[in-house]
Amino acid sequence: MIVPKRRTSKSKRNKRRSHHALADPGRSVCSQCGAPKAPHRVCGNCGTYRERAIIETDEE
Repeated sequence: MIVPKRRTSKSKRNKRRSHHALADPGRSVCSQCGAPKAPHRVCGNCGTYRERAIIETDEE
């Protein structure tokens, strides 16, 4: 059975894990109201997607 000859050091282990961090979720700006929203989703503030009203809101 193959066994590692040396123990993996903390430095080597942490360098390998340097790319494991979670990235921030993507954000875009609504073209109608300017509110931040998730890309490719309906705007929760004004209810538009690709400059078309999808959801009726109280603003209208």
